[in-house]
Amino acid sequence: MTKTRFLTGITPSGTPHLGNYAGMMRPAIAASRTGDVENFYFLADYHALIKCQDPERVNRSTLEIAASWLAAGLNPEHVTFYRQSDIPEIPELTWFLTCVTGKGVLNRAHAYKAAQDKNAEAGKEGDDGVTAGLFMYPVLMGADILAFNANKVPVGRDQIQHIEMARDMAASFNHLYGEHFVLPEAAVDDNVATLAGLDGRKMSKSYDNTIPLFSTPAQLKKLIGSIVTDSRAPGEPKDVEGSALFQIYQAFATAEETAALRQAYADGIGWGDAKTLLFECIDRELAPLRERYNYLMAHPQEVEAILLKGAEKARTYSGPLLHKLRGAVGLRPLTPASTAVTPKAAAKQAAAAFKQYREKDGKFYFKLVRADGALLLQSQGFDAPRDAGAMIAHLQAAPQHLQEAMDNLQLGDSFSLSDVQLALKEIAET
Repeated sequence: MTKTRFLTGITPSGTPHLGNYAGMMRPAIAASRTGDVENFYFLADYHALIKCQDPERVNRSTLEIAASWLAAGLNPEHVTFYRQSDIPEIPELTWFLTCVTGKGVLNRAHAYKAAQDKNAEAGKEGDDGVTAGLFMYPVLMGADILAFNANKVPVGRDQIQHIEMARDMAASFNHLYGEHFVLPEAAVDDNVATLAGLDGRKMSKSYDNTIPLFSTPAQLKKLIGSIVTDSRAPGEPKDVEGSALFQIYQAFATAEETAALRQAYADGIGWGDAKTLLFECIDRELAPLRERYNYLMAHPQEVEAILLKGAEKARTYSGPLLHKLRGAVGLRPLTPASTAVTPKAAAKQAAAAFKQYREKDGKFYFKLVRADGALLLQSQGFDAPRDAGAMIAHLQAAPQHLQEAMDNLQLGDSFSLSDVQLALKEIAET
């Protein structure tokens, strides 16, 4: 059964806060544990460059956000978790899509129109300060989605337009070059929690009213103490409606605890006592996660290894697709018309092949050899030919599981795991 493919991007432009965790991270991680979907989560560091020209901030935020997702429970073995800039097929696909996307479509993008409106209000020229990166943002987002032929993209309502644009790009490309892309759909959850910030407005970095997700206990207590409340004294009944403190508590407490605090509001709980309850409730959930986060921040090499492994896995999807797209648009070897072959036959000629044999030690081996004779993969010895054959069949059926089989295999010189996975993918598709 074909699984539905979900894709979520996270822009590393700041430190994650409680609103990010309750509104997106926690529900997304819970959803990633179901077995009927394929989940792709990526750090959109190319997108960060549109608004942030501080290299250290981009780099630090990438580490913070990756560590936050991993500490919060994202399992890289169950999902594809990668950094956008580690996938060279994405900028290449961005150019392909640029060549089939009308400028008029991009003129209507919300971010571009907002920038123009802001300039108009300030009496400036419409495109003042507008970079090509901001203007082309929807195309890069379209490439993020289409490089993996994602079926569903969880977004807020303000991002639906970008998914519609990605659908238009896919349809335009398919019309010109054949059916290569599925048309993605926006997955909008109107029940996503939106937390209030310290001042009662939506928790947002742009309002500077956030509570960083992995604040120290002392910082967390201090920030909770600064949440704006009304002037009602202890003993006076208080309203839960419009109370930022109550809303944040509700996002972390059980139903029974929420009901108890609601009653305490009616009974006139003091604001200091209510803030203590909120601190204890949040810290109870975040303390074990904070320990893992602090460990990962102190060991960035482990985060780097996880992201690179995720990129190899991601490229087993994007690499073969871009290989086909290059051929579709005409970026392929120059073959005289008299000796031209069909794309399928050409792929078969160029594909790697398995060679199975027996050595003098009595064991059975196989190797994966490219058409030019280069050794991609060499097996260890097997006691029976059927065992070697079973391993070959496993690799042909599931190239993405190559990592699991590496105890019995070794890579050829000068080739990476992703090179071999791409070769296996091509074998499976020819």
